[in-house]
Amino acid sequence: MQTLYDYLDSGNGYKIRLLLALLEHPYRWVELDIMRGGTRTAAFLAKNPNGRIPALELDDGTCLAESDAILWYLAEGSALLPDSRLARAQVLQWMFFEQYSHEPYVATPRFILKHLPPDSPRRAELAQRLTQGRAALGVMDTHLNGRRYFVADGYTIADIALYAYTHVASEAQLDLAPFANVRAWLARVAAQPRHIPISYRPPPS
Repeated sequence: MQTLYDYLDSGNGYKIRLLLALLEHPYRWVELDIMRGGTRTAAFLAKNPNGRIPALELDDGTCLAESDAILWYLAEGSALLPDSRLARAQVLQWMFFEQYSHEPYVATPRFILKHLPPDSPRRAELAQRLTQGRAALGVMDTHLNGRRYFVADGYTIADIALYAYTHVASEAQLDLAPFANVRAWLARVAAQPRHIPISYRPPPS
């Protein structure tokens, strides 16, 4: 059985838990406390030398890291990854956008506010990051005008990648009120069959 190494409050880990739930794919879940050095142990670094979660250990012992790479691997052959060459490239386009133009400016402020002390020097980053976070949400809102989902009018792993941190953007002090198309899209994603919340803790296996 595949093993997911994860941290419950991680949006990147949530992407994988959500996809596994949608696919009804059984797995073993191991939570590592990133705030207490859980990903810096010799045992975990032997699996993922980058020392980050999520990481998916396959049945043969191979360990796959990086959340969007794991999404792609798991979604292959499912309806959540389109068949057409262009649509697949567009899925990657939005997954790259999520990692480079969205995650640093939505997820990182959330981490600073939720997990670092009020006197953390990283609070100085917030104003600039939140400005760029609002810009990323604006790009998403514009694209979603007249569209139900990000690619080919169907629910794909591009939506999962972007949903993970967007739906908790308020925890980063990002107001979604100006982004009506994003809010409607969030509701459509949350209404998908077998959807789970970020707080869902997989049962022990």
